[in-house]
Amino acid sequence: MQNRTELSVNETSPKSFSVIIKVCVVIPLFCVFLYFIAVMLQIFASHRQFLDTSRYILFAQMMINDTLQILSSVLLFLCVMGQVKLPLLFCVPLLFVSTGTFLNTTLILAAMSLERYVSIFYPLQRPASWRSDRIWIIILPLWIISFTFPVIEFSIGKHTLTVDVLSTNIVCKPAIINSSPIQGVYRFVVNVFFFAVVSVIILFTYMRIVMETRKMRQDRASVSKAMHTVLLHGFQLLLCLLAFTQPIAETLIGLHTNWLAEDVAFFNYFCFILIPRFLSPLIYGFRDQSLKKHIGNRFLCCSKRDKPFFK
Repeated sequence: MQNRTELSVNETSPKSFSVIIKVCVVIPLFCVFLYFIAVMLQIFASHRQFLDTSRYILFAQMMINDTLQILSSVLLFLCVMGQVKLPLLFCVPLLFVSTGTFLNTTLILAAMSLERYVSIFYPLQRPASWRSDRIWIIILPLWIISFTFPVIEFSIGKHTLTVDVLSTNIVCKPAIINSSPIQGVYRFVVNVFFFAVVSVIILFTYMRIVMETRKMRQDRASVSKAMHTVLLHGFQLLLCLLAFTQPIAETLIGLHTNWLAEDVAFFNYFCFILIPRFLSPLIYGFRDQSLKKHIGNRFLCCSKRDKPFFK
């Protein structure tokens, strides 16, 4: 009996240590991301020039969206790591937020590319919906569309009507909630459709701006800057597309290594979900000269404030 207990302890100890390492990797990175996003949103709120520009309002929306996406995915990650079972009433909305914000990122990138297109081709006669005081007309449908698809996906699945949403506790995983084959096909079609449409929009706006750059003799600098911004949105879309490489990566890692299934899942989650989401707003924020200046001033002020009184 004692030998069995010791064997059980020896088996669970490495697993517990592995869980602690994973949590210690994810949580500090998540806290740094939240701090940086909070600083950037505070800069937006305290400077009128950002609130009066459609491009920056869309970027602020993207930061809020990515924060919700990472927050929901980290909560799901912690629940899975700790094998915490949640009632369906809390699990389903959490999965809705995770899926909806994932789709919404692509739509916001498309809107940001179109905004650059409108600002170049219609600088004086900009459509009302693309003005800073009316940009909510563009933003609101993006959120509604993004969260409609997860609701439809959940609705087309086979669910037991007698299940109590408050008392039924489950490990909150998409594979458990949306497990039917029809839901898998629907999810694949929706993802491909979203990314195909957004890719076409970004490619179209980039090519049109490139053609305009060749025509214009004046103000080529602003047109060239818009072209590089759209190209950056294409790169951000590629970062999002990394999430679709998870099944391929899982297969390759499983064939060539002896990793446990949970270790493979964590590696894919960290490399293909978390890191791209962290990098996307950071790259855009540090590339923009106005934001870069304010971010530099903010951290410079903080460093001066933290200097000791006595040297």
